[in-house]
Amino acid sequence: MPALAIGAAVSSMAAQNVGAGRWDRIGRIAASGVGFNLVLTGVLVALLFVFDRAVLSLFLSSDSAAIDIATHINKVASWSFILFGITIVLFATVRSTGAVMPPLIILVISVLLVRTSFAYFFRSAIGEEALWWSFPAGSITSLVLATAYYRFGGWRSVHMIESRPAAGEPPDTGLGVPRQRAHLSPETPNG
Repeated sequence: MPALAIGAAVSSMAAQNVGAGRWDRIGRIAASGVGFNLVLTGVLVALLFVFDRAVLSLFLSSDSAAIDIATHINKVASWSFILFGITIVLFATVRSTGAVMPPLIILVISVLLVRTSFAYFFRSAIGEEALWWSFPAGSITSLVLATAYYRFGGWRSVHMIESRPAAGEPPDTGLGVPRQRAHLSPETPNG
């Protein structure tokens, strides 16, 4: 998923701007990350839709009934990775401020509770389709919750490190003597 790399880049850029006090840039960074995710992940999903049989035949024999099943699974679940990618980018933005627990809780809700519950409770009604449709259900849930937290959550007021001046002596690592503490004896050359 390109969204993982995009999320890492967004998190780094957002953290730099938070540290610099440039909150005015955070929204544009998140929007750019979402845009890149839509393009990159969208292109991959579109290619998979167009060339699904050719790609699957690399792993399955071309006369296998599994190809029909796999193409159906791709059609049902693959597009939800675009939505999940947006979630990853939004979470990367909010995590750049140190807000890590709300994204974790949202993922637990959407992946463990919604996705698993959807597959379990709908299996009697739609059979194995419940498993495949649980992916879009979880992705939609995570996107809705991530968007709500991004827009209305308290992540903009989270402070990772309290601002205070440095105090005390630097630790002695034993790897060298700092120049200002070096005592040169008169018999040393250059001394």
